[in-house]
Amino acid sequence: MNVNLAYGQGNLTVDLPDSRTTVITPAHRPGLPDERAAVRGALRQPVGCLPLRQWLRPSARVCVVFTDMTRATPNDRLIPWLLEELDGVPRDQITLLNATGTHRPNTPEELERMLGSAVMRNYRVVNHECENTAMLVQRGKTRDGTPALLNRHLVEADVRIVTGFIEPHFFAGFSGGPKGIMPGVAGLPTVMSNHGARNIGDPKATFGITEGNPLWDDIRRIALRAGPSFLLNVALNEQRQITGVFAGDLIAAHQLGCEFVRQSAMQPVEAPFDIVVTTNSGYPLDLNLYQGVKGLSAGARIVKTGGTLILACECREGIPSNSPLDRLLRSASSPEAILTMLATPGFVRPEQWQAQIQALIQRRASVLLYSSLSDELTRAAFFTPCRDIGATVAQKLAELGPAAQVAVLPQGPLTIPYVA
Repeated sequence: MNVNLAYGQGNLTVDLPDSRTTVITPAHRPGLPDERAAVRGALRQPVGCLPLRQWLRPSARVCVVFTDMTRATPNDRLIPWLLEELDGVPRDQITLLNATGTHRPNTPEELERMLGSAVMRNYRVVNHECENTAMLVQRGKTRDGTPALLNRHLVEADVRIVTGFIEPHFFAGFSGGPKGIMPGVAGLPTVMSNHGARNIGDPKATFGITEGNPLWDDIRRIALRAGPSFLLNVALNEQRQITGVFAGDLIAAHQLGCEFVRQSAMQPVEAPFDIVVTTNSGYPLDLNLYQGVKGLSAGARIVKTGGTLILACECREGIPSNSPLDRLLRSASSPEAILTMLATPGFVRPEQWQAQIQALIQRRASVLLYSSLSDELTRAAFFTPCRDIGATVAQKLAELGPAAQVAVLPQGPLTIPYVA
């Protein structure tokens, strides 16, 4: 059978044996017939709070948080529709804050592609900078006593609006909701505390779990310290069409959205597979290897111990080069050495959580990477290069014998499989 894997801005077609391959995709939900009307209706009939217009007054300072280019949120539709609801507030009192988390700032050209030229021309658009202390204010502490630092534009606003989309998240349970604030617009020390090795290693820090998840508990606690925030989150299908809109109270509206997404995204299988082929959902989610660990995590849930996991992730931005993750990977001799470093008291590095999750997966399975990276760079990141997924799978099946089975996640972490 030919399977189309989400890869970059297109598809990668892979030929796999029909009788031995299980394709796992989200339960399809059609896009809403009128997305704009659905968004405006949700803003006017929100969950757990007053309609957005009743939050506003002409003198209000408004901060709208939106996701950066590593997320699939349809900002080019959502943000203009949201701004229509803010038409009573002077434009110079509205700040659009790009929730970069610990990622690099987006360029003006990238922001224009994300938001549209009219928004860029008429509104103040600011990149969050997690290491810019002048941009941060403290709101209490994390569970381990680290200062809880949040972006000044958000905290000092009279009205806070947090936008984004909801999908299962590989260690926070679900994306969206309070994650737009923490880590979206949090200081680096705060993110490092939350994403520390102990929290990442907790068995409840995984897809689909929020209650009892130590990361999520801290994320929610810190986000609420910014003050009341109005949420606008959406759910998406594989065509990036909006399938659900969740607006209102930061926690209550998000919980509804999570349950909506869980029903389509979480897919059971009867037993683990010898070989799993996964993706990172294509562009923009597979821009780099840092993001690709999410797709890897989705596939790892159903691969046998000692099995083979193949990730198709374009990585047009590399790891990225000279990023904290790149430097951490290059400082170690093996995935096991990374885990040893992270277990050393006092050892803390930015982006260590991605390296930790990758190394834990590589303890259990052989991991191959199909990407635009050179073989040298792929091996430096502790992956085995794969230049032909179909041929590699055929070879592995021949070695394993007739009982071996393959699973494919064409949409990567838009589908989260689990062994029932």
